[in-house]
Amino acid sequence: MNESSWGAPTGAGSWGPPDQGPSQGASPAGPAYEQHAVEETRPMPIVPEMPEVPAGGRDQDDDRGAARPSGPLFRDESQGGSRHEGPRGGQREPQHQTQHEPQHQTQHQTHRPTQHQTPYVTPHEAQHESRQEPMPSAAQPAPAPPKKSAGRDLGAAIGVGVGLGAVIVASLFIVKAVFIGVVAVAVVVGLWELTSRLEERKGIKAPLVPLAVGGAAMVVAGYVRGTEGAWVAMALTALAVLVWRMTEPPEGYLRDVTAGVFAAFYVPFLATFVALMLTADDGPQRVLTFLLLTVVSDTGAYAVGWRFGKHKLAPRISPGKTREGLVGAVTFAMAAGALCMQFLIDDGAWWQGLLLGLAVAASATLGDLGESMIKRDLGIKDMGTLLPGHGGIMDRLDSLLPTAPVVWLLLVIFVGAG
Repeated sequence: MNESSWGAPTGAGSWGPPDQGPSQGASPAGPAYEQHAVEETRPMPIVPEMPEVPAGGRDQDDDRGAARPSGPLFRDESQGGSRHEGPRGGQREPQHQTQHEPQHQTQHQTHRPTQHQTPYVTPHEAQHESRQEPMPSAAQPAPAPPKKSAGRDLGAAIGVGVGLGAVIVASLFIVKAVFIGVVAVAVVVGLWELTSRLEERKGIKAPLVPLAVGGAAMVVAGYVRGTEGAWVAMALTALAVLVWRMTEPPEGYLRDVTAGVFAAFYVPFLATFVALMLTADDGPQRVLTFLLLTVVSDTGAYAVGWRFGKHKLAPRISPGKTREGLVGAVTFAMAAGALCMQFLIDDGAWWQGLLLGLAVAASATLGDLGESMIKRDLGIKDMGTLLPGHGGIMDRLDSLLPTAPVVWLLLVIFVGAG
């Protein structure tokens, strides 16, 4: 509290004990009373700490008014002088009337700030000022647009892809039986990933043991006995799934065996057509054509879609695929097909390669969308984590499996079974 707030207090609201005359209602007079009045109107000296207020002045210690300043700075006191001091020599106002005076004068003080007081700001103005956001600086640079991301570790993906390609090509052209073994291992691992995800996410217990044994046997039978061997192995695998599941309680039997038969057809039976291609005289070249066209289709779709993709192909199934990517897949696959049919396949023609590439782009895209549908239903992104940068084995077989019977059939139509 500064010095200017200490005016000349009047009446019972002064900082000190209230004056009480000898008797209630008597008019005090004489030198003693005048001397007391002079002492009562004497300005309060400035002290470091607030003096202790007697019981008669306790209401002036609260937040609403610590002292009642007076003087010409306050409108209520500059007009007509003190309001609570009665006529000279008359009776003072009762005590209960002076107790409300500090609050009344404090309200006037807040609306008439002086040079020693801070200007009053209404709550509405304070709230309005707090909501005003600072103007952005003109020199502040605009944020850079986010860069496109491939979503995977490209270095690991390329390294794993090159390693798998080397193993496949080496086994394909050196010893055909080794390549059949690689296909059988990929089938078994793919079945394990698929059945594991079905059980984890949906509680479907497709029997893995008959599926793994029957799937490996299916690939070998297709290579040794042709299409007849593949169909017989498929039928026996489905029967083994039905019998194996009977060893457990009947609850969920139909659901589990249905998933088991689906897994047997989806993974090993479609992979059997790769073994059927290998039985031809130019079998390694046919399998290499199949692999090259599928990989080129996926690469073209990825490269063009990542660079130019704007229109979604199937946003509810696979939001990352675009129509521009599909055009890239078709273009790259048709060009690769023309080259492969002209230089790798015996008696092949470039125009046959264009049709083959178009069919491969369509089947690879549908196969990718089909597995994306399965993964979306299961609520997962990848089928596994075995291959860094790729996911699981099934994430690489998704476009290869449905493409194998398409390539096998078109090659038989164009150049024969060999």
